[in-house]
Amino acid sequence: MKIDILAVGKIKEPYLRDAIAEYSKRLSGYVRLNIIEVKDEKTSEGASSHENDLVRSAEGVRLLKHVDDSAVLIPLCIDGKEMSSEEFSGLIASYENKGCSHLQFVIGGSLGLDDALVQKGDMKLSFSRMTFPHMLMRVILLEQLFRAYRIKCGEPYHK
Repeated sequence: MKIDILAVGKIKEPYLRDAIAEYSKRLSGYVRLNIIEVKDEKTSEGASSHENDLVRSAEGVRLLKHVDDSAVLIPLCIDGKEMSSEEFSGLIASYENKGCSHLQFVIGGSLGLDDALVQKGDMKLSFSRMTFPHMLMRVILLEQLFRAYRIKCGEPYHK
């Protein structure tokens, strides 16, 4: 399985880079992982909703350039489907059983994802109704992917 994580912005904090590197290494035994970062747009404090829409749109255009139409596209959205780790593992297994060999997960910037990109997705996924920093979400997604593959392969994982 090939898994891409399409994400807005570069990770600056060393502790997040270290966690991403660690989970990427752990996942390498299960999947071919590719993390694609696109430039984020600067937003001013107190920007209008129109300005925020323009930011999401510009970031969305950059992300869409990396979308593979033959892949299953899964944008991470707060209003997406929530599931347990076991259900997430089952979702991945079901895609594999259907012959899917490429998943793309999309993480937006601080303002979220552009509607056009979300609508292009095959399903929307949520890790919680809570809001997480988009940079931290990469670590959370990688950890859950690693956990999903451990579950799928019948290997022990921390409950």
